[in-house]
Amino acid sequence: MIAVRLADKSYRQMPSSTSKFLEQFQSKGYYSFAPNEQWTPNVNLYETESAYMVCVDLAGVEKDKIDLEIVQNRLRIRGHRAVPTTIDPTSTEPTPARIRVHLMEIDHGEFARDVELPANVHADEISARYHSGMLWIELPKRA
Repeated sequence: MIAVRLADKSYRQMPSSTSKFLEQFQSKGYYSFAPNEQWTPNVNLYETESAYMVCVDLAGVEKDKIDLEIVQNRLRIRGHRAVPTTIDPTSTEPTPARIRVHLMEIDHGEFARDVELPANVHADEISARYHSGMLWIELPKRA
């Protein structure tokens, strides 16, 4: 289980992946690589009768590199994803190899995402689990 810290709650529309792509294309170019930039993971938002659910695509991120915090009615998701390494087909371990990069579209480095929380969330009862590269955050509703 991932710990959620409380610092201090209406979902807002998040930018679409198309907008994100266009923004990146205009700012750094299709083939550019900027290792010090922060990237934004994709998020799905769901609602059940008893809770809101946030699903965050964090494939390749180690569980201990994810930080969740509640700050001023927002769920803040931060962390770090390492640069993907090449794999020797005869081994399951990543192998350091001298390679030439032709295209790098998989975001890596520091990431951050804020999700505005509805007013009826039990902030002290939020839970999270990480499974198969997806971070699921459950935000129970107040009655």
